[in-house]
Parts: sequence; C-alpha cells; structure tokens
Amino acid sequence: MSNGNHISISGNLTRDPELRFTPTGQANASFGLAVNRRWQNRQTNEWEEATSFFDVICWGTLAENVAQSVTRGTRVTVSGRLDQRSWENQEGEKRSKVEINADEVAPSLRWATVKIEKNERRSPDGGAAPSRDGAGASARPVPNQAPSGYNQNSEDEEPF
Repeated sequence: MSNGNHISISGNLTRDPELRFTPTGQANASFGLAVNRRWQNRQTNEWEEATSFFDVICWGTLAENVAQSVTRGTRVTVSGRLDQRSWENQEGEKRSKVEINADEVAPSLRWATVKIEKNERRSPDGGAAPSRDGAGASARPVPNQAPSGYNQNSEDEEPF
C-alpha cells in the first residue's frame, strides 16, 4: 500500500466471526481480536502484560472463508488498513471508532499447524469460473498435485 495506512497484527479472536450480507449480496464478516503484549519491568524484574482489543472487518470471499475457518480463540495474523467509522446513536450523539479493514487473515503457525484447502473459483453469479482451458473450476488440479501433462523432470518451473 502506498498511502502508508497499513497494519499487520497477530492475536486471538475474542468472538466467532459474524457473517452478514449487504442488500446487494456482498458478504462481510466481523470479529474481535485481542493482542497481548508482555514485557519485563526493569525496576521490579516482574513480568507485566497488557492486552489491546481491535475490531476487524472482512469483505467478499475473504469474509466467507474467515467465517468458515476460524472461531473464538484462534490465533491469526491480520493485515489490512485502519478505517474510522462514524455514526449517531439513538440519542443523537456522535460516535466513532477505528477498525481494521482486513486484506488478509491467516492462521498463525507459531503454536499450531493447519491444513490448506483451496476453494473452487467462482464467477460473480456464483457458478464455477472457467479455467484457462475453458473448463469449469472442477477441472482444476487437486491441491499439491502436479497438473496432468506436467513434466516433473523439468527444472524450469515449479508445479504450483
């Protein structure tokens, strides 16, 4: 991002992602993220800890994948931008908050392992998107398998 408004943080989900849809059908998911910081007080030699809480918003396919993949307590790394949202409450008072608008959400592999499953590509109407050879998404190779016709003895290119 060229505007300098970029943030990457790692933390644990404080609640399950809540998946919603706009009136036009755009998916969005929101969840809370707790980020712990721990340091040693140099004067007392005691360990101290502070926790910061952030609201995260995801859109589109990312929102749907997040809602299917992570739950409360999952440790993730979020990369995105800070956005300030303003509104008026029922009493007419102005309110605002800063949220993280996520570009990427990934499981943290520091204390866990994951199994990656690639989703089928979809067209905007929800059908299978055509692949390069004109076939539907179901014609895509199985993840972690070389495509048919791939020369495994070639040193010029990787299969994935």
